[in-house]
Amino acid sequence: MIRINLLPVKAAQKKEMLKGQLLLVALVMIVSVGICSAAYMHIVGEVEDMQTKIDRKKSEIAQLQRVIKEVKDFEKRQKDLRAKLNVLEKLKTARVGPVYLLDELYKAMPDKLWLTKFKEGSGKAKISGIGSSEETVALFMRNLEASEFYEGVELKVIKQKVQNKIKFQQFDLTCKTLSGKPDKKGQKAKKK
Repeated sequence: MIRINLLPVKAAQKKEMLKGQLLLVALVMIVSVGICSAAYMHIVGEVEDMQTKIDRKKSEIAQLQRVIKEVKDFEKRQKDLRAKLNVLEKLKTARVGPVYLLDELYKAMPDKLWLTKFKEGSGKAKISGIGSSEETVALFMRNLEASEFYEGVELKVIKQKVQNKIKFQQFDLTCKTLSGKPDKKGQKAKKK
């Protein structure tokens, strides 16, 4: 009988199998590294795209914030301008109002009546003066009440004074004043 030693063949087959398995493991590793590299490159690309979009949005936000700031500045300037125009309108009305008030006061004064004090503010007036008689003071009050710029005339104090044997009536009265230019139709002016 012939005996053949098959051990070296089995060892060779095992070596071949081991080489095949190592080759397969190396191939799997290479494919895995390739897939991981491709996935990494894809993710890096997406991150760069997102960063580009974020940068673009940030620049748009910065541009819009500049526009918003300009709009707010414009609104503030517009508000300031309106406030200035309102002040100018009030000054214009206030400039014209006292002229008419004093003119009407002069027209309402009868003979033998003198004013010693006139104070006007916040739609009210305080008037002090001297009249030759109570009738003169009463006529003055009626004339004021009939005026376009005065209403609610109220006598506060009337005192008889004697100086150098001459009797006269010292008075203080209050009333509401109206401002603005009178109507052509004779309507009363607007209240302050």
